Amino acid sequence: MDSFRILPHLVALAAAYALAVPIGWDREKAERSAGLRTFPLVSLAACSFVQATEVLLAGHPDGAARIIEGVITGIGFIGGGAIVKHGTSVLGTATAASLWATGAIGVSVGVGAYDVALAVSVLIFATLRLVVPYKGGNQDPGNIYSVRVRTRKTAGESVSISAAFSGAESAGSLVDGV
Repeated sequence: MDSFRILPHLVALAAAYALAVPIGWDREKAERSAGLRTFPLVSLAACSFVQATEVLLAGHPDGAARIIEGVITGIGFIGGGAIVKHGTSVLGTATAASLWATGAIGVSVGVGAYDVALAVSVLIFATLRLVVPYKGGNQDPGNIYSVRVRTRKTAGESVSISAAFSGAESAGSLVDGV
């Protein structure tokens, strides 16, 4: 039981989790496909894979590199699931890139590079909060809003959202897709 060192691992895992929470909060607040649960879990898992293999791969940097490569690839697949093509638009690329970068937070903590993890966390959060997407050209989109409609119905009740859309259209709004 000489290799049973839980406290250093708990500290690392908690750090990986905590550094991803602000990013998850931002995505959750923006109502993106991945949010407050997903981002910390990605960072936690990435850190876990690195930490779980450190004793096994001690003195074998090639093996550790392969583990990290696998983690990076796996997180890329998760991010790919966040990307959706809708008509001519592609949505979710910032969320996918954020998930991938959040994996870098976990890997950084896993290898003990807390300074890198903190810097990556701050930069991801700042990018998501401060950088406004630029679509180029002289587009004046006016006031475009994305609306999510949730309905609740009880047994025997029917739900019709056409009245809501009709009301929006009669007020001068354009309803583009349901």
